[in-house]
Amino acid sequence: MPPFDSLIGLLDSRSFSTVWFWILQIGAWSVTGRTVLGVPVEIVARARAAHSAGQADTPEALTLLDWLSLTLPRWRLGPREGAIFLGVTSFLLSSGFVLGFNFGLELAQAAFLLALPFWLLFWMRVRLARKLAPMLVAAQEGRAGLADTVGQVARSMAHHRIGVIALSLVSLLVTMVWGMLWIALHPMGF
Repeated sequence: MPPFDSLIGLLDSRSFSTVWFWILQIGAWSVTGRTVLGVPVEIVARARAAHSAGQADTPEALTLLDWLSLTLPRWRLGPREGAIFLGVTSFLLSSGFVLGFNFGLELAQAAFLLALPFWLLFWMRVRLARKLAPMLVAAQEGRAGLADTVGQVARSMAHHRIGVIALSLVSLLVTMVWGMLWIALHPMGF
């Protein structure tokens, strides 16, 4: 291991060749995959198993709906907030893309390749929350049956989780391939 003369030497801006970037990348995706809209995946799996066994009014099903009633309000995004968030994040992502891929800054490339999939994941979650909110309201008001609601909610959340896993695999693969290419083309780091 090379000696570090300062904090700047420790926090080297070469991203693809440092272990810290890969720990961050893999750690972020492993933490993200443990929940769906803040609901642990174990609760979703238990509710789905209870629904498929024909037991809709089990504690597992009610626990899923309780978790959703607590976590869904965090994902409400009004038109104004959505437009502001979309504008700011699109500006930041496009700036990172231009700095990284047009000007050849490795740190900007790494930040872009890390941020873009999480930006897509955020919008996937907002979309899922907008889909689940009416179902939960209908179940709370008694307009929909508990069995149907639990089945639809658990199915939607399971499909979302599959999408998150696919997004994480594609993200890691693209970042890994681009990082290997960058290191091969820039062996000295610049």
